[in-house]
Amino acid sequence: MTLPILEPSVTLLEPPGLDPQVTASWLVAFLRDELILRRKILRAVIGLSGGVDSAVTAFLCARALGPENVFAIRMPYRASNPSSLTDAASVVNATGIHCVTIDISAAVDGYLQSEPEADARRRGNVMARTRMLVLFDQSAKFDGLPIGTGNKTERLLGYFTWHADDTPPVNPIGDLFKSQVWTLARYLGVPEPLIEKAPSADLEAGQTDEADLGISYARADAILACLLQGYSDVAMIDRGFRREEVELVRRRVESTHWKRHLPTTAMLSNTAINEFYLRPVDY
Repeated sequence: MTLPILEPSVTLLEPPGLDPQVTASWLVAFLRDELILRRKILRAVIGLSGGVDSAVTAFLCARALGPENVFAIRMPYRASNPSSLTDAASVVNATGIHCVTIDISAAVDGYLQSEPEADARRRGNVMARTRMLVLFDQSAKFDGLPIGTGNKTERLLGYFTWHADDTPPVNPIGDLFKSQVWTLARYLGVPEPLIEKAPSADLEAGQTDEADLGISYARADAILACLLQGYSDVAMIDRGFRREEVELVRRRVESTHWKRHLPTTAMLSNTAINEFYLRPVDY
């Protein structure tokens, strides 16, 4: 049998689409199921950064649990862009959720003062892990559950701090590409300035995600969608992607695979947790 030859198609250069109404309804149901039914927890705690990902998560949690049961934690560092606080406040005002602001500068500097040679990457990781420490402690304070805000693009590219950004036990947007998050944000009514501004981890002045990654989210999403469907590098290049873009994305996905798993366990039995021992829902 002769297989059909796939002709180049510009449609593969477009971000993956989604039905925002169906997606929002499903994610609201997911949050209710995971928090209320499975864990018997009625409250959600979210690190609200002023970016579109945490904003979408806040809007979804407000719908799922009611705004009175959602606690947004703003965690600025002394070098953070002041607009991040303002943008986060606009989400709080739009949803009616609670808001707590905790400056992490003293906690971060308390450690980094003994590590003066720490570069920007190390400093950023310390900030990210400090924020997660605060988020989990605030969750204990409010009897809530920390909710993750990392999107699928960041997770596949390994663009997050291990044991920080991807630590919360429930993540409603973890299977959404960044371009899909933007689509869902517009449907949910996230303030437009948050959707339009350049994504940034806000760990240093002038930093943007796309500059760090070396590729736009739209291009990365399209390549990732093809990669996940099993397209080879040659097939993707033949269909209109630049070789350097394809190689960059594949390299990042393959080199950060370890970040998307729990710690590797040395198995000594046939009941190793997360290797053999699973809940029925895990199968």
